[in-house]
Amino acid sequence: MSANQVIFHGSKVLLPDHDGLVEASIIVDTDKGTILSVIEGPLSGLGDKLQVIDAGDNVVLPGLVDTHVHLNEPGRTHWEGFWTGTRAALSGGVTTVVDMPLNSIPPTTTVENLAIKRDAARGQCWTDVGFWGGVIPGNEDQLVPLVEAGVRGFKCFMIESGVEEFPCVTEQDLYKSMAALDDQPGTVLAFHAELDTPDGPLPDVSSHNHTHYSTFLTSRPQHLEVNAISLITRLQLQFPSLPCHIVHLSAASALPIIRKAKAAGAKLTVETCFHYLCLSSDKIPDGKPVFKCCPPIRDSSNRELLWEALKDGTIDFVVSDHSPCVADLKKLDEGDIMSAWGGISALGLGLGLLWTECQKNHPEVSLSQIINWTSTATAKRVGLDATKGAIKVGADADIVFWDPEAEFEVTQESLQFKNKLSPYQGFTLKGTVQQVYLRGKLAYDKDKSLDEFSPTGKLL
Repeated sequence: MSANQVIFHGSKVLLPDHDGLVEASIIVDTDKGTILSVIEGPLSGLGDKLQVIDAGDNVVLPGLVDTHVHLNEPGRTHWEGFWTGTRAALSGGVTTVVDMPLNSIPPTTTVENLAIKRDAARGQCWTDVGFWGGVIPGNEDQLVPLVEAGVRGFKCFMIESGVEEFPCVTEQDLYKSMAALDDQPGTVLAFHAELDTPDGPLPDVSSHNHTHYSTFLTSRPQHLEVNAISLITRLQLQFPSLPCHIVHLSAASALPIIRKAKAAGAKLTVETCFHYLCLSSDKIPDGKPVFKCCPPIRDSSNRELLWEALKDGTIDFVVSDHSPCVADLKKLDEGDIMSAWGGISALGLGLGLLWTECQKNHPEVSLSQIINWTSTATAKRVGLDATKGAIKVGADADIVFWDPEAEFEVTQESLQFKNKLSPYQGFTLKGTVQQVYLRGKLAYDKDKSLDEFSPTGKLL
């Protein structure tokens, strides 16, 4: 034992390979910020030799890992930014985020652009931050250099992204990119999986009422996701060694294709989002563009099929897809859902959303499953599972003290992200983050202002 060690002790600690909570002591090297040992059982005599940080009645969890976040800096920092976005994440127990290659300007599609983004992030991050690279038409020669520069994987769009600097790819573009990445270990190609062929163009809703959510839902039918995922699974047959990933699945009708591909051994993972599991189109009022995202939130029967797929492992994990914008782009005054920016802001709310939903409607889901979906499995998908996603020896000491019984109301004032627009305003959620430790050091305390702390996140 030495002076650069500290003990985190709790009577309710969530450890890997335990479905329930156990009493345990976590010995942390405060210089390196890593976990040296985990000892189950009472504190015993260890506390006589080292400082003890006791969780009291709180549950002790690993920090969450959100692998789908749009921080938008540089270029659209007025939409979000590293400073505000990572503060919001930290307040919800998220200690690692992976930033998407858009909607920043420039997008992360070249090594030079990655360097620009990393320069913008330095000194601003309250959580650790990794980066996705982007696949766009004609940048296949940049992909291997981006892997070597440290991106956690790649994202592409199979339908227009909404920003001109990140165009969508064709099947021919994908073939070139997948060929370039096929022999690169430790990477993954992720797809915004909506495709408007072969069933024809997007439905024409120009004559429909653009303030009705049903109009938007009609404009993005489930078959767009089915088309895209069918193509992805066909391409995987030509590049079976390249892991592929479906981001923000919303269409339950695509689940049979996914199940068939996984059963055949495809290296395919799938995520869904908090909004697809906690909201349904049946209850979205007209004239409320704050609920708009792409793909859309679908009806309650679709939502329940997503839940079943999550529970049986067809869907691998859950992310925020935090995709903010300025208020003007949300068309709040007009209520014009069709012309509004599509994206939902939820950084900092995910654990409370899932826990509350499970307590109400899925009581059979354990806390261990929720943490696997929001931390362990997400960390594994982006190659960070050696250091993130679990309380285990050798991992970073990213530790969350959490009260599962405490409730809080989501108010505009409580939101930490920059543009305080969220469909969850007015929700009462169960489960509050009390303290967050990043690599063994206190980084957030519910009862203190974040201004009393400093950003200590690292770029991964």
